Amino acid sequence: MDTHTYPVTRTDAEWRARLTPEQYAVMRGHGTERPGSCALLYEKRAGTFSCVGCDQPLFESKLKFESGTGWPSFNDPVPGSVENTVDRSYGMVRTECHCARCGSHLGHVFDDGPPPTGLRYCINGVALKFEPAA
Repeated sequence: MDTHTYPVTRTDAEWRARLTPEQYAVMRGHGTERPGSCALLYEKRAGTFSCVGCDQPLFESKLKFESGTGWPSFNDPVPGSVENTVDRSYGMVRTECHCARCGSHLGHVFDDGPPPTGLRYCINGVALKFEPAA
């Protein structure tokens, strides 16, 4: 069980009131949205992708790329915004990424991305909201 405390905490009832059922299943239940199901996969404008759970800026659109996986993919998060843990579910070992401010599950990070980082942050679009640049 995760005993880490985060700057933003909410009761289960508060999370359920704030999030849609799909967002809750992904962000609090460590679920995964259906690939290709989120409109943010196709978002190409300049701006910032933030956590739906706490409004923390997570990824800049200039680091978003098309990975062909069906989920929004990024090279690198905003510094200090994302934390990683080992995910041993489904008989695999993966690196889970979650919001550093509220602990919500975002997706996973893989080492098969393009330069310059070689990383692919594969993020559930329902965990993100997009704010276009001014």
